[in-house]
Amino acid sequence: MNNKEFGKVLENRTKEFALMVFRQASTWPDSTEWWVIRKQITRSGTSVGANYREANRSRSNVEFLSKIRICEAEANETIYWIELAQEILNKESPHLMELLSEAKELLALFTTIGNSLRKT
Repeated sequence: MNNKEFGKVLENRTKEFALMVFRQASTWPDSTEWWVIRKQITRSGTSVGANYREANRSRSNVEFLSKIRICEAEANETIYWIELAQEILNKESPHLMELLSEAKELLALFTTIGNSLRKT
Protein backbone atom coordinates (compact mmCIF):
# COMPACT_ATOMS: atom_id res chain seq x y z
CA MET A 1 0.00 0.00 0.00
CA ASN A 2 1.45 3.36 -0.97
CA ASN A 3 1.23 6.55 1.13
CA LYS A 4 -1.78 7.91 -0.76
CA GLU A 5 -3.73 4.66 -0.28
CA PHE A 6 -2.73 4.49 3.39
CA GLY A 7 -3.84 8.10 3.83
CA LYS A 8 -7.28 7.33 2.41
CA VAL A 9 -7.65 4.23 4.60
CA LEU A 10 -6.68 6.23 7.68
CA GLU A 11 -9.06 9.05 6.73
CA ASN A 12 -11.91 6.52 6.58
CA ARG A 13 -10.80 4.91 9.83
CA THR A 14 -10.77 8.23 11.68
CA LYS A 15 -14.22 9.07 10.29
CA GLU A 16 -15.53 5.72 11.53
CA PHE A 17 -13.93 6.45 14.89
CA ALA A 18 -15.82 9.76 15.06
CA LEU A 19 -19.07 7.91 14.33
CA MET A 20 -18.26 5.38 17.08
CA VAL A 21 -17.75 8.29 19.49
CA PHE A 22 -21.11 9.82 18.52
CA ARG A 23 -22.92 6.50 18.89
CA GLN A 24 -21.41 5.85 22.31
CA ALA A 25 -21.97 9.37 23.61
CA SER A 26 -25.62 9.30 22.59
CA THR A 27 -26.23 6.40 25.00
CA TRP A 28 -25.15 8.31 28.10
CA PRO A 29 -27.63 9.80 30.60
CA ASP A 30 -28.67 13.45 30.56
CA SER A 31 -26.88 14.62 33.68
CA THR A 32 -24.37 17.41 34.21
CA GLU A 33 -21.29 15.17 34.38
CA TRP A 34 -22.31 13.19 31.32
CA TRP A 35 -23.10 16.38 29.41
CA VAL A 36 -19.53 17.59 30.04
CA ILE A 37 -17.99 14.26 29.03
CA ARG A 38 -20.26 13.97 25.98
CA LYS A 39 -19.32 17.46 24.81
CA GLN A 40 -15.58 16.97 25.35
CA ILE A 41 -15.30 13.49 23.87
CA THR A 42 -17.27 14.41 20.77
CA ARG A 43 -15.04 17.42 20.22
CA SER A 44 -11.75 15.57 20.65
CA GLY A 45 -12.93 12.34 19.02
CA THR A 46 -14.14 14.09 15.87
CA SER A 47 -11.14 16.42 15.76
CA VAL A 48 -8.79 13.50 15.14
CA GLY A 49 -10.23 12.82 11.70
CA ALA A 50 -10.82 16.44 10.78
CA ASN A 51 -7.20 17.32 11.51
CA TYR A 52 -5.92 14.26 9.70
CA ARG A 53 -7.91 15.22 6.62
CA GLU A 54 -6.37 18.69 6.83
CA ALA A 55 -2.92 17.14 7.24
CA ASN A 56 -3.40 15.34 3.94
CA ARG A 57 -4.02 18.69 2.26
CA SER A 58 -0.89 20.27 3.73
CA ARG A 59 1.35 22.40 1.57
CA SER A 60 4.55 21.43 3.35
CA ASN A 61 6.07 18.78 5.60
CA VAL A 62 6.12 21.28 8.46
CA GLU A 63 2.39 21.92 8.09
CA PHE A 64 1.73 18.16 7.81
CA LEU A 65 3.71 17.47 10.99
CA SER A 66 1.87 20.23 12.83
CA LYS A 67 -1.51 18.68 11.96
CA ILE A 68 -0.26 15.19 12.87
CA ARG A 69 0.78 16.50 16.30
CA ILE A 70 -2.75 17.86 16.73
CA CYS A 71 -4.12 14.41 15.80
CA GLU A 72 -1.88 12.89 18.47
CA ALA A 73 -3.07 15.36 21.08
CA GLU A 74 -6.75 14.91 20.23
CA ALA A 75 -6.48 11.11 20.27
CA ASN A 76 -4.76 11.28 23.66
CA GLU A 77 -7.44 13.63 25.00
CA THR A 78 -10.15 11.27 23.76
CA ILE A 79 -8.47 8.44 25.67
CA TYR A 80 -8.68 10.58 28.81
CA TRP A 81 -12.43 11.16 28.39
CA ILE A 82 -13.07 7.46 27.69
CA GLU A 83 -11.15 6.51 30.84
CA LEU A 84 -13.14 9.06 32.82
CA ALA A 85 -16.40 7.62 31.48
CA GLN A 86 -15.26 4.16 32.53
CA GLU A 87 -14.51 5.44 36.04
CA ILE A 88 -17.93 7.04 36.37
CA LEU A 89 -19.64 3.89 35.12
CA ASN A 90 -17.48 1.91 37.52
CA LYS A 91 -17.46 -1.00 35.11
CA GLU A 92 -15.91 -2.10 31.86
CA SER A 93 -18.38 -1.49 29.07
CA PRO A 94 -17.57 -3.54 25.95
CA HIS A 95 -18.41 -0.53 23.78
CA LEU A 96 -16.10 1.75 25.76
CA MET A 97 -13.36 -0.89 25.66
CA GLU A 98 -13.67 -1.04 21.85
CA LEU A 99 -13.59 2.75 21.63
CA LEU A 100 -10.58 2.92 23.95
CA SER A 101 -8.73 0.30 21.93
CA GLU A 102 -9.31 2.18 18.68
CA ALA A 103 -8.28 5.50 20.26
CA LYS A 104 -5.05 3.94 21.50
CA GLU A 105 -4.34 2.43 18.07
CA LEU A 106 -4.94 5.79 16.39
CA LEU A 107 -2.67 7.50 18.91
CA ALA A 108 0.05 4.92 18.20
CA LEU A 109 -0.32 5.43 14.43
CA PHE A 110 -0.12 9.21 14.65
CA THR A 111 2.80 9.02 17.06
CA THR A 112 4.65 6.74 14.64
CA ILE A 113 3.89 9.03 11.70
CA GLY A 114 4.97 12.07 13.69
CA ASN A 115 8.16 10.45 14.95
CA SER A 116 9.15 9.38 11.45
CA LEU A 117 8.75 12.97 10.24
CA ARG A 118 10.57 14.49 13.21
CA LYS A 119 13.68 12.48 12.32
CA THR A 120 13.91 14.02 8.86
